Amino acid sequence: MPDNEFLQSLFHSIDSKDSAAFMQFLAPDCSFRLGNLPAVTGREAIGAAVAGFFDSLQSIAHSPADAWHTAGSSISHGSVCYTRHDGSQLTVPFAIILKREAQLVSEYLVFIDISGLQPAS
Repeated sequence: MPDNEFLQSLFHSIDSKDSAAFMQFLAPDCSFRLGNLPAVTGREAIGAAVAGFFDSLQSIAHSPADAWHTAGSSISHGSVCYTRHDGSQLTVPFAIILKREAQLVSEYLVFIDISGLQPAS
């Protein structure tokens, strides 16, 4: 799958909140880090963490701005709009770095500030 098509399909799986489809992009021993949360390792553990995140939101909508690809890696940035279950929204910039092996993501780094999703304590 060409690099830009790979990213479009990946973002579609996230925006559809389809954790099973998302997991298909990941190598079995993938490492995943979202913002400043601890890294999660392994396709199944990532799938469980992502499913929980998806369930915490009404919807997700990525608007990628640009992407760069090299042999074995992709970088993309843009904005993402999260809609909470109460209908309120948070739009923030994001950047991702993907290291890929054999068309599967072996390392997935998301640079984003999602602290605004949680109510202030």
